[in-house]
Amino acid sequence: MAQPKGTVVLAYSGGLDTSCILVWLKEQGYDVVTYLANIGQKEDFEAARKKALALGAKKVYIEDISKEFVEEFIWPAVQANALYEDRYLLGTALARPCIARKLVDVAQREGAQYVAHGATGKGNDQVRFELTCYALCPNIKVVAPWRLPEFYQRFPGRRELMDYAKNHGIPVPVTPQTPWSMDENLMHISYEAGILENPKVIDHGQCGSHRAEGVSCICSLIRNFTAGPTSPDSPDVLEIEFERGVPVKVTNAGDGSTRSSALELFMYLNDIAGKHGVGRIDIVENRFVGMKSRGIYETPAGTILYHAHLDIEAFTMDREVRKIKQGLALKFSELVYNGFWHSPECEFLRHCIARSQEGVTGTVRLSVFKGQVYVLGRESPRSLYNEELVSMNVQGDYEPADATGFININSLRLKEYHRLQSKVTVKQDE
Repeated sequence: MAQPKGTVVLAYSGGLDTSCILVWLKEQGYDVVTYLANIGQKEDFEAARKKALALGAKKVYIEDISKEFVEEFIWPAVQANALYEDRYLLGTALARPCIARKLVDVAQREGAQYVAHGATGKGNDQVRFELTCYALCPNIKVVAPWRLPEFYQRFPGRRELMDYAKNHGIPVPVTPQTPWSMDENLMHISYEAGILENPKVIDHGQCGSHRAEGVSCICSLIRNFTAGPTSPDSPDVLEIEFERGVPVKVTNAGDGSTRSSALELFMYLNDIAGKHGVGRIDIVENRFVGMKSRGIYETPAGTILYHAHLDIEAFTMDREVRKIKQGLALKFSELVYNGFWHSPECEFLRHCIARSQEGVTGTVRLSVFKGQVYVLGRESPRSLYNEELVSMNVQGDYEPADATGFININSLRLKEYHRLQSKVTVKQDE
């Protein structure tokens, strides 16, 4: 029997990894308290509680943090137009600091010296969890089993982990027939690992095809948030109102239904976008630890809000401010992806981005249909669009002759550059 080591608070999901880790931590001499964050995933939380207690957890915490996830993490990302490597809307990356913050809070309530997680030693989540824990509680000690030789040498793969679960009577949802990892929260579902590590395995949910030569198909296995090719044959037209870059109301033009609270609004957009197959991507990305990984993501509401906010921001924000803000958004996305939500630089960026959003107020009208979001129009009391100034039919407060000098001044640099290039070319030819 291992020597008692004190209390550890485990970030628990009820899946294969954390269920086995719970039992393994007990074998090592820890008293295990589990923390399960309700962050919008479809989960039988009472069953998860009973399972953790049956596996030997000393206490089980389950807390609904969906509302704060939307208001404190998703909304800043919407304001930023956060997008990692041009495609990933950061669903998991945004959830991790929200969960880890509560994990630390539970550890402090329990007087625990340790926290633990089931993130692998090759992924991003280990970094995201631990940087948050150390930032918020510098004296905390993190137990990361997948980085401990005594754990990963015993369990070199998921097959060995499933054998351990079977031998210890641990019920798990993962079987050898569906060997991949899935992470779900209110913002998205991600699928990685297992057969998805082969980048040629096709997700026919994207292309609508159902046959392919020489490759595996997973379209019937992976689809939770978004509909496939059988999505509705008529669009939903929505109006999304923003105040200071934050969505505050959505109205369905078809049936007149509205949603105003942050959580209800986001869940409604998930439903609408999901039934039309919006927000599904299959990508290869660069992990922070230095390797590329393949993942399939479903982010329905996030995709609608990305397009809607991008449009209202372009309509209301000064051109030069927006250029600077776009640079800040790139850095913000990288920091969030890499786990630096609680860093001083990320706090500074959030403050700057929020300041840039003061005039981003108005309504965007859009259509959601067959996997796509189409912006139909926009209006705003803070619009910088001047219809008379831009009109081809009205001269307005603009003197066309002024453009001649504008062009001459801007062409000066180009003339000088190409004059020099001509001299260099002549010399080289001599």
